[in-house]
Amino acid sequence: MPSYEWKGRDRNGSPQTGVLIGDNKEAVIAALRRQQIVITTVKEKGKEIALPKFGGGVKSKDVAIFTRQFSVMIDAGLPLVQCLDILGQQQENKGFQKIILQTRQDVEGGSSLAEAMRKHPQAFDELYVNMVGAGEAGGILDTILQRLANYIEKTVKLKGQVKSAMVYPVAVVTIAIIVVYVILWKVIPVFASLFEGLGAQLPFLTRVVVAASNFIGRFWWLIFIVLFASIFALRQYYATDQGRYQIDRLMLRMPALGLLLRKIAVARFCRTLGTLLSSGVPILDSLNITARTAGNAVIEEAIFEVRKEVEQGKTLADPLAKTQQFPPMVCQMISVGEQTGAMDTMLSKIADFYEDEVDSAVEGMMALIEPIIIAFLGVVIGVIVVAMYLPMFSLISQIG
Repeated sequence: MPSYEWKGRDRNGSPQTGVLIGDNKEAVIAALRRQQIVITTVKEKGKEIALPKFGGGVKSKDVAIFTRQFSVMIDAGLPLVQCLDILGQQQENKGFQKIILQTRQDVEGGSSLAEAMRKHPQAFDELYVNMVGAGEAGGILDTILQRLANYIEKTVKLKGQVKSAMVYPVAVVTIAIIVVYVILWKVIPVFASLFEGLGAQLPFLTRVVVAASNFIGRFWWLIFIVLFASIFALRQYYATDQGRYQIDRLMLRMPALGLLLRKIAVARFCRTLGTLLSSGVPILDSLNITARTAGNAVIEEAIFEVRKEVEQGKTLADPLAKTQQFPPMVCQMISVGEQTGAMDTMLSKIADFYEDEVDSAVEGMMALIEPIIIAFLGVVIGVIVVAMYLPMFSLISQIG
C-alpha cells in the first residue's frame, strides 16, 4: 500500500502532520476524518494534492442555483430522491450533473444526504455538508437550503467585489508596463542612434534612459525569466504554512488594501458563523469550519485561538477582542448577541454592515487608485520624453 503524508489540524485547531498508509487518497482522508482531523493537504510520492475547496471544479453560481431549486422542491413536498434526479437531469454542467446523480444514487442506497454529499468536496464543502446534516437532523432541510443559497449568493457577490477592486488597477498597470517596455525597446534606440550620429554630449538623465533601453534590448529574455521565477517562487512560498501566514499578515498591514481585506475577512467570518449557528451546528464545529473558510491565515489562526478558549468555557466576544484582529465594534455587538441569546441574528447584521462597508471601500479605493496610477504614468512617460529632448536642446544651443 502507498504511504501518504498529510497536514491538518486537530479539534483544538493545533497544526498536525503525519504519515498514513492506505489503499488510496479517499481511504486516508476518511481515516483522518474519523480521528476528527481537519485535513488541509495530502501528499503521495512527492506529489502534493490540495484537497478541493468550496466551488473547486464546480462554479459557486451553479451550486447556488442548485441549492435554491432544491429548497423549493423540498418545500413543495417532493421526495428527496426525485428532487435530486430532476435537478441532475436538468444540470448543464456535466461534472456537476454527475455529482448530483451520484448523490441521488447514494441516497437511494440508504445514505443520508449529508453523507452522500460529503463524498464530493469539489462541489459541497464542509460548511455545506454540516449545514445539510443539521437540517436533516432538525427536519428543516428546506430552510437550511434556503440559508445556504443566500450564503453562497452573498459569498459570490463578495468575491466579485474583491475582483473588481483588483482587476482594474492590475490591468492598467500591466498595460502601462507594456507601453513603457515597448518605448524603451523600440523607440529609444532610434533616438540613441540619432544622438550618436550627431556626436551630441548626452545629459545624465538621457544616459540612464538609453542604458535602460540597451539592457532591455540585450537581456529581454532575462527579464521574463526573472519575472516568472519570482512569481513561481512566491507561489511556492505561499503554499507553505509560514509563507501564507507572512504574506497574509503583510497584506493586512498594507495601507488602504489592508483595511479592505480586513473588512472582507470580518464580513466572511460573521456571515459564515451566523449561518452555521442559525442552522443548529454546534459552536465549536462552527468555529472550526469558519476558520477554514476565513481566506486569510492570520484571521484563521485568530479564530482557532478563539475556539480553544471557547472550548474551555469562555464567551466568544472576549477571546475575539484579545486577538486584536477584529474591530472593537464587532466584539461588542457579538457580546450583546451572546447576552440576549440572539448571536446568529447579530452576526448576520454585522455581516450586512461590513458587506456594505466593503462596497464603500471598493468605490473609495478605485477613486484613490485611478489618479495615483495616472500621475505615476505621467511621471514615467514625462521623464522619458524629457530625457530624449534634453540632447536636442543642447544641440540647438550649440548651433545658435
